[in-house]
Amino acid sequence: MEYRRLGDSDVEVSEVGFGAWVVGTDWWGDRSEEDAREMVRYAIDRGVTYVDTGDVYGHGRSEELIGEAIADVREDVTLATKVGYDFYNNPQAGHGELPKQMDPDYLREAVERSLERLDVDVIDVLQLHNANVEEITPDVLELLDELEEEGVIRARGLALGPSIGWLAEGNFAIEREFDSIQLVWNVLEQAVGTHFLETIAETGSSTSLVPRVPHSSGILNEQVTPATELEDGDHRGFRPDEWYETGWEKLETLRFLERAEPRSADDSSGARRERSEGLDEANGKAVSGQSPPERDESGERERTMAQASIAWLLSHDPVASVTPTFRTTDDIDEWAAASDVPTLTDEEIARVGRLYEDGFDIDRDDGMDSLRSSVDGDDIESAGLDTLAAD
Repeated sequence: MEYRRLGDSDVEVSEVGFGAWVVGTDWWGDRSEEDAREMVRYAIDRGVTYVDTGDVYGHGRSEELIGEAIADVREDVTLATKVGYDFYNNPQAGHGELPKQMDPDYLREAVERSLERLDVDVIDVLQLHNANVEEITPDVLELLDELEEEGVIRARGLALGPSIGWLAEGNFAIEREFDSIQLVWNVLEQAVGTHFLETIAETGSSTSLVPRVPHSSGILNEQVTPATELEDGDHRGFRPDEWYETGWEKLETLRFLERAEPRSADDSSGARRERSEGLDEANGKAVSGQSPPERDESGERERTMAQASIAWLLSHDPVASVTPTFRTTDDIDEWAAASDVPTLTDEEIARVGRLYEDGFDIDRDDGMDSLRSSVDGDDIESAGLDTLAAD
């Protein structure tokens, strides 16, 4: 595992993180609470030290379980949580969105309750959960300043949801140099991530990106195939059939990512050797001194599609960590190793870009709603993404 710095903070995150929104919930298939705790501990043992949860997950139960799981290794873990949904006064109705509450007094109390459930004194990364841009008022920003000055939090972030608003919110966070933006981003869903990369480059912002859903709800890790029957309550069942049908076709066009081209030993390991001595001054990433993986006899190294999907995201410098949804210890073993597979070549990255621009040569709608906007579509229009706007 290698590690990177989050934004302009002193917070270090593992390149592969633990997306814990399923800990304490049954939204990705059911599991026992003990299984959930053991999964978190297993991941930490394998270098996955960035753990991301939220107060609304399981109405606080996820935070409690995470707190129990990390109790004896707290100093080794970078802990992130989210606040902004008022589940204290509102019952959960299935997967529906709860009312948001971004009043500074409410947020401070929510942070205090999160600290209690997590049983910690400091939250490493506090994220506003799906806040619309007009909800991030000067008073909210002042509260975040106060929490940092008090040592209650070490870094601030914004977690974006696809049905809540995207571009205006992310642009706001980048312009104000939030330490992180969490977003849905993967090889099959590139538009928003690409836009934020451009915004970061244009502004010179230090904001880091933290992609979630790197496997596009099971397609790119091949856990959802034409033969798969999703369990009751599994969140992935809410995607339309057309999404999966087109996704499986797109997957086949990406098979070239599974195996790296042969390279000389000097070419393949030089970049990692250069970055293995602490902090890479060129891009501000903190890295481990771990040796690159061994080659096989042919001089090639393999990547699984699941690993390649994570490696593609990590090939973008502003990406600090990728947070997949682990279901098994086998997932952890495979996906945590994505930090150490061969880096994608410029040609491989360019080929992925061409495929996306050409719609993967599939002339058929995937059935998904497109980009949502909290500012009447002005952000989508200014970004030149009008064709992706939701009705």
